[in-house]
Amino acid sequence: MTLTGTMLIGQHSIPGSREAIRAINPATDIALEPAYAGGTAEHVEQACALAWGAFDSYRETPLAARAEFLETIANEIEALGDELIERAMAETGLPRPRIQGERGRTCHQLRTFARTVRAGEWLDVRVDTAQPDRQPLPRSDLRQRQVPLGPVAVFGASNFPLAFSVAGGDTASALAAGCPVIVKAHGAHPGTSELVGRAVAKAVQQCGLPDGVFSLLYGSGREVGIALVCDPRIKAVGFTGSRSGGIALCQAAQARPEPIPVYAEMSSINPVYLFPAALSARGEALAQGFVASLTQGAGQFCTNPGLVIAVAGQALDHFIDSAANLLQRSAAQVMLTPGIFKAYEDGISVLAKQAHVAGKGLAAQGPNQGQAHLFVTHAKDFLANHGLQAEIFGAASLIVQCANADEVRQVSEHLEGQLTATLHLDGDDLDAARALLPTLERKAGRLLVNGWPTGVEVCDAMVHGGPFPATSDSRTTSVGTAAILRFLRPVCYQDFPDGLLPTALQHGNPLLLRRLLDGQREA
Repeated sequence: MTLTGTMLIGQHSIPGSREAIRAINPATDIALEPAYAGGTAEHVEQACALAWGAFDSYRETPLAARAEFLETIANEIEALGDELIERAMAETGLPRPRIQGERGRTCHQLRTFARTVRAGEWLDVRVDTAQPDRQPLPRSDLRQRQVPLGPVAVFGASNFPLAFSVAGGDTASALAAGCPVIVKAHGAHPGTSELVGRAVAKAVQQCGLPDGVFSLLYGSGREVGIALVCDPRIKAVGFTGSRSGGIALCQAAQARPEPIPVYAEMSSINPVYLFPAALSARGEALAQGFVASLTQGAGQFCTNPGLVIAVAGQALDHFIDSAANLLQRSAAQVMLTPGIFKAYEDGISVLAKQAHVAGKGLAAQGPNQGQAHLFVTHAKDFLANHGLQAEIFGAASLIVQCANADEVRQVSEHLEGQLTATLHLDGDDLDAARALLPTLERKAGRLLVNGWPTGVEVCDAMVHGGPFPATSDSRTTSVGTAAILRFLRPVCYQDFPDGLLPTALQHGNPLLLRRLLDGQREA
């Protein structure tokens, strides 16, 4: 497929007119063709008008047809073959196996949401049948279902050019809910975005859906993004990125005459707790697992283990020495963009003035290569300096040495909201872990035992969310099938004749849904 450098507004390729975005291969610092001229507020207007015109038709597509659409998108992404893999590698510096794995995850997400759509349980159908003879007052026939919010604006992420971008989790879950999607592509991988965007547009056409179900816009500044969030036809926003970017979108969304939800995943340092018995019994193995997790993908994961908390002592000293020695053999890795590399270097420089450097990876051998770092501080210093829990996006982590279990609790209470919290424990640590659990449940969206947080499974039970600043809405998840709930709202239908009811609510239950009928869940 020839890259055109144009936006996709429905089925139309539209050239932009603002400052151009040009991807840079971070491994070579060489700019890639083509250039992608940015869109304007007028382009946003066109895309939003199309999306709004498509909404009422798309939201009532039969469940089987909507599921087939999601599967068709996955098929079209796979049909791009090696062209997609090579372009994504060039734009991100990520290795082939990582991009291939991410393509697999992206297509798995789409097919998982197709399965979810077909099952229909997300409609959460509730029926309370009429009781005309009830005393002292009769009860009307009441029926409830979930309906989609409306067109959704999705902002592509820098660190996942496929799984959290044009056809990633936010787009897949919004389309599954029945919401048209307008994506603002991330400037770091515009060619990858165009390839995937054209695959989505092709699926729209093949499935006979309205053009406005999907559009793809580019923009180097704030004009396109803010115009999208502020357009009255946009009813929700999905975002993965920096805290400052997420907060700016939240503020714009709340300043509208009609405020809308922004589901922003922003900042997390994902504390890892090393309990005493586990640390004494298997400190060497823990150090190996920690360093592998820390350096995976140059540390450019939102679930990177950026904080380690443990009680000071000989076992922790041995863990620190082991981790530092392993880190010294870890090669520097190309980071996603020159800008991300610079931000990482700046973050390391600041942290080095506030904490002790315990170990470093091998020095960089080329442009934009991040050198892994391990820092150590004491609990009293961590509690006194809020800046020590600032996220550094990359392979950097801080170990907090606590005097005792009480200081571990104080440090935990001091933490901001997190995506994950990990507990490494043995049988003798259960009581200490149990005492800490209420705090961690208040702080994080996913709690792990004897694992590492960098793997996020796409499934029904996954929660990829957490209290602020991990996300802007701790009640939701951006990964897993429950992500569909972000883009839905309940509507109740009272005393409707059967012929006027939506199919999902009709008396005969033609979709064979598991309804809550008069307070009892149907088999």
